[in-house]
Amino acid sequence: MPTPRRRLASTCVGTVTAGLLATGAALAAPDENRTVDSGPAVGAYLHYGPDGVARIPYLSRWLGGREIRVGHTYLPGDQWAGIEGRVSFLEDWARWRRADDDRMFVLNVPMQARNEARVPDQQVVRLIRAGAQGKYDEHFRRLAERLVSLGVPDTVIVLGWEMNGVTYTHRCRPDPANWKLYWRRIVTVMRAVPGQKFKFDFAPNRGTDAIGWTKCYPGDDYVDIIGMDSYDQGPGQDFDDQISQPYGLQKHVDFARAHRKAISYPEWGLFRRGDNPEYVRRMLQWIAQHKPLYHTITDYCPHGVWQCKQNPESTKVFRDALTPEVPGPVVPTPVVPTPVVPTPVVPTPVVPTPAVPTPQVPTPQVPTPEVPTPQVPTPQVPTPQVPTPAVPTPQVTEPAPVEPSPVVPSPVVPSPEVPTPVTPSPLVPTPVDPSPEVPEPGTPSPEVPKPSPVTPSPVATAPVTPGPVVPKPTPTPAEPLPQPQQPPLNSRQWCVPINFGGWLSELVGKQSVCIKIDLGDDFGFWPF
Repeated sequence: MPTPRRRLASTCVGTVTAGLLATGAALAAPDENRTVDSGPAVGAYLHYGPDGVARIPYLSRWLGGREIRVGHTYLPGDQWAGIEGRVSFLEDWARWRRADDDRMFVLNVPMQARNEARVPDQQVVRLIRAGAQGKYDEHFRRLAERLVSLGVPDTVIVLGWEMNGVTYTHRCRPDPANWKLYWRRIVTVMRAVPGQKFKFDFAPNRGTDAIGWTKCYPGDDYVDIIGMDSYDQGPGQDFDDQISQPYGLQKHVDFARAHRKAISYPEWGLFRRGDNPEYVRRMLQWIAQHKPLYHTITDYCPHGVWQCKQNPESTKVFRDALTPEVPGPVVPTPVVPTPVVPTPVVPTPVVPTPAVPTPQVPTPQVPTPEVPTPQVPTPQVPTPQVPTPAVPTPQVTEPAPVEPSPVVPSPVVPSPEVPTPVTPSPLVPTPVDPSPEVPEPGTPSPEVPKPSPVTPSPVATAPVTPGPVVPKPTPTPAEPLPQPQQPPLNSRQWCVPINFGGWLSELVGKQSVCIKIDLGDDFGFWPF
């Protein structure tokens, strides 16, 4: 790691700020329509605090909407409080990380306080051994609890980065054996915190530097990712040398593959050779070829390409390589009409269907029975000419007079239909033996009740001629004989005397047959 890089010292912060103001770095507006990066997760170190969080969407828009999935910052190593995570900017990074499950939070963690104070090797040895014995366990336990409480338990922790160099107090070369023990103790303490899902990244400098970095490797059980910081500087004259040199890029890839670990490039960028677009191009090609879990460029001068404006050629290469390809206009494919070949129409032969005659089933003629219409006879009004029947008069010796019993005729109710007039037949009383009792003389003959006229139905219009009911005679005294009564003048009752002959007339007395013709009260004609 180059000496001029002091990430969290106050002088570095002031220099970065001054550089940004001097170069007038323009920050583009954030673009919500970012393009999802299907390859390795891309990130950049933009600032350790809230400003670094705020610049991420602007960098994304500058790259044509490419998604910036990696947020990268450092804990200050001047005091143990900073290493414990008691800094406010962790909350800003944790909030950014929680906003999207696809994001990754990378945190560089020092292993010693006064990490950039140029502590001599003899003192470094004592600090390393103290750590290996557990003197600093509590500081890392508090850090783990802090990260879990912030909701970022899956933070990628780049612990004791660039340990093979000479810059930091947490360097490995003064005591490699105890250094590895110290690393294992820190990892063990942090993994013991409930809820943690940390990934520990072992990230040396490219090249041998002060010591071959494989001599500091703490073991597969305590490492999740094998990373490498690789800037454009020696050893090596070009990028091919950076690949092939001892402990170079190729060694990094091979070592990680041998230990079945993912790789990463937490820091890379320009440095000793200034604006070198060839280095940027080759580094991006290497990353695309070996597909690390993530990579982040250090984007401040002299290393950067967005906030640092002194590397325009490298900036163009970086931007062109990471800007997603924008699909060009869709050129419609010309539609070539398919010639329509008419299909010859083959006439279907028409096979005549034989006409099968339908058998005619004769319908039986059922004669309709003629129902005779009932002939309603027109009522004939009888002419009051009744011939006198010639009845021989029987000679009876002192016959006993027969006294007829008064019979109350039952009124005949005519049918609603037009009634047929009834011609009365005279009833001849049958002589009955006289009663042995002789009535006293002077007993009047009982009156024969006149039959009540039949009231015609209101529906019938033809007159109804009721037949008189002749009461059945009963024995009566001989004296006096009944005399036929004459109907009053112009009466509708017509009586005809009956002559029974001499002897019979003496026996039954003079009798008459009366016929009453009732044509209704409204009938204005009476022929007699």
